[in-house]
Amino acid sequence: MKVRVAEQAGYCYGVERALRLTSEAAESDRKPIHTLGPIIHNPQVVEEFAAKGVRHVSSLEGLSGGTIIVRTHGVDPEVIARADEMGLSTVDATCPFVAKAQQRAAALVRDGYSLVVVGEKEHPEVVGILACARGQATVIERAEEAQGIQGDRIGIVVQTTQSVENLRQIVGVLLTRAAELKVFNTICSATTKRQESAKVLAEEVDMMIVVGGKNSANTSRLSQICRDTGTVTHHIETAKELRPAWTSDVETVGVTAGASTPEWLLQEVIETLKVTG
Repeated sequence: MKVRVAEQAGYCYGVERALRLTSEAAESDRKPIHTLGPIIHNPQVVEEFAAKGVRHVSSLEGLSGGTIIVRTHGVDPEVIARADEMGLSTVDATCPFVAKAQQRAAALVRDGYSLVVVGEKEHPEVVGILACARGQATVIERAEEAQGIQGDRIGIVVQTTQSVENLRQIVGVLLTRAAELKVFNTICSATTKRQESAKVLAEEVDMMIVVGGKNSANTSRLSQICRDTGTVTHHIETAKELRPAWTSDVETVGVTAGASTPEWLLQEVIETLKVTG
């Protein structure tokens, strides 16, 4: 069996930056160290940091002293202000692409546009974007949801891990429902490259393995993009989830990984496939 790996796979700049900042904090004397939510959506990485004394919390309540790290997905700016008031040392590891989406959203609301956020309503990144827009936004994930939106001036920002194709479909609907439509494509370039690379590979192999956290939006979207090509696709977190039956009649298997998936997890999967294949 031949194993092929997507040209673009694994950690992106925003994740690498967040992990570097967290590692530096863990080695400092500003303890205890907490992250506001999991630093990234990868359970194995979160467990590694927990072993180093970096724990994640859901809120600032009950914290006294030490360091709080804002994860890649960002938060409401008022949370950071509150941390400062509490005397916490704050490390802002918000992905630069997420920060840009927050800024664009705030600017559109300030300029009088009816804001539409393309993304998952409960995702922490979208929650943070909404907070920056002071809650004055409508969140939609699919083109059919855009049918009920109408206005003179509509502005759009996008969750950074959405697909360009999904944005294109939603914009197509809203073009007919607004006198003025202002679109900021805030999808992360690394996300787009990984999605395009995964799609190309999926169309050329018999089966795809997508490696990454089950709670990772960008990894889940990679899986869906691969499935949409008609190729059998399995989304796993570690090599332990691989099943021999999956590859029994497969000549070529493709492998890709989400932007929050560490290289060692990806390599374990690749090596396991080569041995079992």
